[in-house]
Amino acid sequence: MIIDDEPLARKGLQEYCADVDFLELAAVCDSPVKAIALLQAQPVHLLFLDIQMPRINGLQLLRSLPQPPLAILTTAYPEYALQGFELDVIDYLLKPIAFERFLKAALKARSYFELLQRPAAANAEGYFFIKCDSGLERICFDDLLYAAALQNYVVLHTAQRKYITYLTFKAVEDYLPAQQFLRVHKSYIVALSKIDRITGNDIMIGSQHIPVSRHLKDAVMERILKDKYLKR
Repeated sequence: MIIDDEPLARKGLQEYCADVDFLELAAVCDSPVKAIALLQAQPVHLLFLDIQMPRINGLQLLRSLPQPPLAILTTAYPEYALQGFELDVIDYLLKPIAFERFLKAALKARSYFELLQRPAAANAEGYFFIKCDSGLERICFDDLLYAAALQNYVVLHTAQRKYITYLTFKAVEDYLPAQQFLRVHKSYIVALSKIDRITGNDIMIGSQHIPVSRHLKDAVMERILKDKYLKR
């Protein structure tokens, strides 16, 4: 779904969508208010969403939806980027948008969507693949120590090496098995079985200090120590 109050912007995005074979345009709206009714009436997997619009803006729309679709922000205002990524948007496109940049964002959204569709089967196999550098790399769940957010990328750390991949941190969090991995900070997910030490507000995995968010600390400690804390 395209949501934008500028006619030329809507037209340009429609033309771009028509040129990408895996995108099917469900609806085009000139305001978030109109989009809300359509989103309630039909499933939508991806929004191309402007920010500055009358009545409510694109970020307010995302916050108002209990289960928002994947979203790519399309805007002329770079200052909203941080707020957008805090809402786990897939990408942030600045107008005027070149087709090459649009396609890169759409491919990223497709990769995330496909990840969400096949987690159970992949988890049963004990590994998954990520796009890294110029090829696909296999990552075994048992080898993964922790994941760290790095701007628009995620770094997956194993004992052997680290892998930098162009995914959202939320995509990685949603995909990793919850029984094995835990988000302990806005930028870190750890493998529970790889934790060597807990000291103050840090978790130690090998020599790596990983911070624990203050507002998550109680829940994190309960999860880590549950049934595994031997005390007098």
